[in-house]
Amino acid sequence: MKRLTYVLSVLLGVVNVLAGEKSLIDFGAAGAAARISMDASCEQQVAFKTAAGTLAVTIKPGPAGYPGVRIAPDGPAWDLSAYSRVESRVVNTGAKTLSLALRVDNAGDWQNNPWNTEQISIKPGATGTVSVTFGYSYGRKPGYALKPSAVVNVLMFTLKSKEEQSFRVESLVAAGTAGEKPPVDPNSVRIKPQGGIIFGPRVAVDAAKQIETKGVKAAVDQSALKIEFPAGNNEQSAALKPVAGRWNLSDATEVRVKLKNAGSTPVTPRLQLISNGGPTEIITASKALAPGVVQEVIVPFAPAASWKGIPKSGDRSTWEGQKGTGTKFGSDAVSAINISAGHDGAATLLIESITAVTSPAEIPAWLGKRPPVEGDWVKTFEDDFTAPTIDLSRWNNTGPNYWDKRSHWSTNNVILGGGLARLHYEKKTGHCNDDPTQKTSDYTGGYLDTYGKWTQKYGYFEARMKLPQVPGMWPAFWMMPDRGVAFGPQWKRGDTGNSGMEFDIMEHLTRWGPYRYNIAMHWDGYGKDHKQLGTSGIYVQADKDGFITSGLLWTPGSAVYYCNGREVARWEDPRISTVPAN
Repeated sequence: MKRLTYVLSVLLGVVNVLAGEKSLIDFGAAGAAARISMDASCEQQVAFKTAAGTLAVTIKPGPAGYPGVRIAPDGPAWDLSAYSRVESRVVNTGAKTLSLALRVDNAGDWQNNPWNTEQISIKPGATGTVSVTFGYSYGRKPGYALKPSAVVNVLMFTLKSKEEQSFRVESLVAAGTAGEKPPVDPNSVRIKPQGGIIFGPRVAVDAAKQIETKGVKAAVDQSALKIEFPAGNNEQSAALKPVAGRWNLSDATEVRVKLKNAGSTPVTPRLQLISNGGPTEIITASKALAPGVVQEVIVPFAPAASWKGIPKSGDRSTWEGQKGTGTKFGSDAVSAINISAGHDGAATLLIESITAVTSPAEIPAWLGKRPPVEGDWVKTFEDDFTAPTIDLSRWNNTGPNYWDKRSHWSTNNVILGGGLARLHYEKKTGHCNDDPTQKTSDYTGGYLDTYGKWTQKYGYFEARMKLPQVPGMWPAFWMMPDRGVAFGPQWKRGDTGNSGMEFDIMEHLTRWGPYRYNIAMHWDGYGKDHKQLGTSGIYVQADKDGFITSGLLWTPGSAVYYCNGREVARWEDPRISTVPAN
């Protein structure tokens, strides 16, 4: 028996070598539990035990934002330079869906985020494998350049929950070969239609891959998509999908569909765009098309009803708005165009073209001259940047960078000219605020704020801006509390708790394209009591020069957001800030 056990162990070892795997910990070995620990922030919530060669973890509800366990090497570090990734097979032993992250660490300053992380969702009772490829994070996107030869920790953690969570770790291994890149997820592919043309005479369609039907017949017929709707069937639709992944329509504000009634029965087309985030509204043609009639139906990305926050929700965080307001549609990840119709009797539609376009903004004559609501207004601050230099009695062109440790500010990167302040961003090594005592970083940007020089409680606040289109940028127009010098240090003076609030009037990720941004509000600090609310579905059109004008009307118990003179979001709640802001 001893001989047989020995032979099996050798064979298992050979299999692991052939499979390119290295076990990072044997949970059944003596001393394994001593290599497992919790951060102090969650040690009261997390319990674990090793049994039968596995690790069982239970997490109770509590204040920790990312409760979990830390697994250390049997020595200073793991040398995983022969491998490309760390992966773990996990069973969800809890009653709710588990969102579990795996993080692989190097040593270093935590502010530099010296780790790679991936996340997986596992249903109750199900098994999943979470895998981190070195150098990639969060959806296998390029991340921190991890050194596989010096891995000092592996963390496994969940999100904060009001209910108990539990999972069983069945394996934790290094796998793959050095330098191996993660496979491309087909759903991550993004296709930008040339000229915005999604479907038309010069666009080839693979019907087997791209057309999905329900209760109808659909085929490409002489460069048109022919959809035949039989009589008496309520579940009828056809969907046109990308040949792979998703369409990226971020350069547009709407989709226009040209169609023709090719049958003998009047038909009323209905159209909807589907995206990773959610759908647009269903757009129904204004009237039924008579036989032979051609019509263009427009599907806008912007919702018919602007976003409204849930009233009296200031005691909790939520990204949900009032039902029937706002949109979760994401124009950068469109998965399908659904076509259905209302009809009596059999009907036929020909889809002649589908095009993503940008419609021009309708700019009211008063924009930039007065607030969007009537009242006895007094202008308290204005800068049109026509002076040769920044007015430092109003503005700071240096400041802290809490957000991005790869960037720094330089006064040389705020450039005036032609009635514009250009905040220039470039790959250029330097010191933050041009101060040689500060650390260097690789990218230089421009910065403006009014901290310590101008504050106001309540009023209308507005800026006219042109958004960048280079990938990876995160421009923002926002306001923070400022209680004044007498209140003490900055963390007290600018505290978003104690009736203060951060207002993000316009916050933009360039991957969304130039016609979408988010608004948000943050309050009760940034720790365990932090609360937030807002929407990333603000779709707008630029003016003829490519600018948008975004504003906030802040009054007691109310925050109303505008773009180009049109209301785009609103929240009314007693928790709206009562503290002056800059």
